[in-house]
Amino acid sequence: MSEQTDTAAVPEAVPALDAVPASAPAPETGHTPVPAPEATEASAEVAQAPKAPEAPEAAPAAMTEAGFPPAPPKDRRRLFAALRWTAAVAVFAAVGTGVAYGITQPERTDIPGLSTEDDGRWTFPELSQPALPAGAPVPQGPDNKDGTHYAKLNGLLLPAPVGARADDTVKADKDGVVSVDGFLEEYTSEAREKLKQSLEWDGLRQITGRGWTTADGTRTHVYLLRFHSSGFVDAFKGCDSNAQLNGVSALDLDDVWSKAKNTQMNSATLDFPGAANFDGTELSVYQEVKPFLGEEQTKVGCLRTGDVLGMVIQTRKGEVAPLTFHQSVILQSQLLS
Repeated sequence: MSEQTDTAAVPEAVPALDAVPASAPAPETGHTPVPAPEATEASAEVAQAPKAPEAPEAAPAAMTEAGFPPAPPKDRRRLFAALRWTAAVAVFAAVGTGVAYGITQPERTDIPGLSTEDDGRWTFPELSQPALPAGAPVPQGPDNKDGTHYAKLNGLLLPAPVGARADDTVKADKDGVVSVDGFLEEYTSEAREKLKQSLEWDGLRQITGRGWTTADGTRTHVYLLRFHSSGFVDAFKGCDSNAQLNGVSALDLDDVWSKAKNTQMNSATLDFPGAANFDGTELSVYQEVKPFLGEEQTKVGCLRTGDVLGMVIQTRKGEVAPLTFHQSVILQSQLLS
């Protein structure tokens, strides 16, 4: 902080020493009067006198040439206070920008493997649900008891993460629509006929899908199956521990997911093991157990919400990373909620 000029702290001018007045009469003598000593003698005496302490700064003149009092000294404390407030506002603005940026990113959770910032998770585009037809209720609305999804089904599909390349093994057209036969290619040839008959009888309306492969070799296939009502979703047996998926030996509950207890995410508590209810979505998560059929592991996430069944299938050489698999399942469930 700079020193402040305070006129009240300046000592008053030192009073003049007793000097012989120039007009004082000369002593009476018989000689011709001698003129009084000049002021230089008095000045010499003043110079020999001890000096008064110097003021920190010279006091301003009492009056300006125009006859007005001089302007008061500038209060530097106010200036520095203003600068501090300006800096504080700039800091808050920067923080606000960071928060605004942060909320556009995919949700990061406390599920094991998702609790830190730079831990290898994927970066997805900003997620948003498609617009509903005029007057249509939201899936979890109080006036939508069956949880029917009225939005376009391909708009509810999880997008591919940044940097991933499309996987053409998902047989989707330009609108993301997948035929029943194309979807059933995920299953063994022995299981397809029975599943196809089940889909035809159990009120299947539409299938959409998307696939991608990331730089670490993880292949992800996401499917959404829309039925006539929620009851038909529960009747479909192609997404559980008994699902006969291609190249998969046997499925069991995902051990990392199952060991997490009372995990907090977006103010909703997920109860484990096995299945959880997340904002109206029933989640069941499975993994291929060792020994694998080949060099790859497969994990499957099954999401049942209203009239839609979602499937997230991930396969990777060695083992599927729990982090990116759980991240994909949770983000897909958010789009369906």
